[in-house]
Amino acid sequence: MKKYLLSAVLLIAVSISAKAQFSLGVKGGVNFSKIGSDNFNDKNLTGYQAGLFARVGNSVYLQPELYLSGTGGKFESNDNNTAFSGKVRFTNLNVPLLIGKSFGEKDLNFRIMAGPIYTYTLDQSTSLGNNISNAANDFNKSNLGFQAGAGVDIGSITADLRYEGGLTKVSDSFAKRQNLWALSVGFKIF
Repeated sequence: MKKYLLSAVLLIAVSISAKAQFSLGVKGGVNFSKIGSDNFNDKNLTGYQAGLFARVGNSVYLQPELYLSGTGGKFESNDNNTAFSGKVRFTNLNVPLLIGKSFGEKDLNFRIMAGPIYTYTLDQSTSLGNNISNAANDFNKSNLGFQAGAGVDIGSITADLRYEGGLTKVSDSFAKRQNLWALSVGFKIF
């Protein structure tokens, strides 16, 4: 009996996965990021993103991605008549895992999505004043966050607008969580 039940479950799983739509594609875009800080005024920094995505499912889908991004933030302060400005730029490897819902037909549909993102910093460059240059060594390499957004598919072309918020601190010294807006365009290879 167990053997037949297991066979039936496997047959159902294969049937569902055969009907599930699968696509793989490339994407690239621009982002506007900033890092919150209690001690400084934070400003946006323009960056990039480029990588791969997969989409599994029809009206409800799972979308894992892997891409490189350039993010960071600008800081300004004018405390005690001492002006300060600086900038931090990161090169990251990003791995979001999004769950989404699409509305429309195959060649024209609109989507909403949300999910967690893991970010690993591959490289950083800083131009900060001497008074906080030691804090630049305290940036965390691994960070967790979330993404939420909307998109549209027109044939093989896909476009997304997303907000990303940090769940972990970028630095324990002076910087808090990084957040950004990202606009990307992609192409489904198949």
